[in-house]
Amino acid sequence: MSATLTSKCQVTIPKKIRETLGLGPGSQVDFDVDEQGRIIIRKSGRTTPRRPPDRDRFERARGRATVKWRTDELMRLLRGDD
Repeated sequence: MSATLTSKCQVTIPKKIRETLGLGPGSQVDFDVDEQGRIIIRKSGRTTPRRPPDRDRFERARGRATVKWRTDELMRLLRGDD
């Protein structure tokens, strides 16, 4: 199994390895190098709290307006009609 480093020297851990180690978003891993120069990756015992997924931008804005505009009033205001 091989992978290519990105321009930022990052590499994606292959799916088979992630599944075997039980890794997912927010998981932390430990790296080591043995006497033969092989890389060892282990699931870390530390955990990073996961941020809740961002709500849809429209959902975040829903219910925030305090002024009840009628469409024709808003259009007059935006167009500068007097």
